[in-house]
Amino acid sequence: MSARVAFVLLILAPALAAEDAAPYQVGPGDVLEVAVDGRPDLSRLPTVQTTGRIWLPRAGEVEVRGLTSDEIAARVAPLLAADDLAAPRVAVRVREYHSQFLWVRGAVQRPGRKPLRAGTRLVDALLDAGGFVAGASGEVSLERPGSGFADGSHSKTFRFSGGTPTAEELDELGVPLRSGDVVTAVTQRWVTVSGAVRRPGRYPYVEAMTVGRLVETAGGILRSGSEKAVVRRAGSEIEVDLEAIRSGKAEDAVLQPDDEVAVKARRL
Repeated sequence: MSARVAFVLLILAPALAAEDAAPYQVGPGDVLEVAVDGRPDLSRLPTVQTTGRIWLPRAGEVEVRGLTSDEIAARVAPLLAADDLAAPRVAVRVREYHSQFLWVRGAVQRPGRKPLRAGTRLVDALLDAGGFVAGASGEVSLERPGSGFADGSHSKTFRFSGGTPTAEELDELGVPLRSGDVVTAVTQRWVTVSGAVRRPGRYPYVEAMTVGRLVETAGGILRSGSEKAVVRRAGSEIEVDLEAIRSGKAEDAVLQPDDEVAVKARRL
């Protein structure tokens, strides 16, 4: 899955739009490129100091912490004005990003701290981390400490199929990230079904998976099977009545990762 997903993400990444992405605000450690049109003597590649300032010829020290590139250009231009340069045209861009970071962890090739760049999206973070490893489930969680998301939550979960992304998946891949975000690629978890079912074996666990759903996924109960099943979990056993579940007389038991479901044979 990892190679396929990484390839698809790489091809689609340039076309994915990050909606509502906040403009990047520079901070200490960022390296800027300040270009003054027609005046290479005034152009520089200053690093934002721990004070939040940069030094430029003629302008001297300029406070830039928390400003965008356009705001810095607007602040610098009047400071450069003089008899030999009545209307300075200044362009500023971030050349190197070193002040803000996010974290990518879990089932990715290169987990760890990643620099936050202008317009960084979920797809960019996954690509920076080398894409999913072979054991990844395709589920990705995004945690946002502090202010959280617009709806008041502090975490969101996305699930990617591993094939060509759907329209919904494309929207999710384009989610803009912020400094401090934590992206976690979840390792695939499994449940096992055995006994009197048509296709016994191990199946990928999905959130809120139930015993009834797992039995259906396994092809249903054999003629020799009964309506009784046992869920084995961490040394304990839970009896389940499949007929009562189907008739609505009992709630379908929700499974947990690594559960083992055994459908009993009918007594002769």
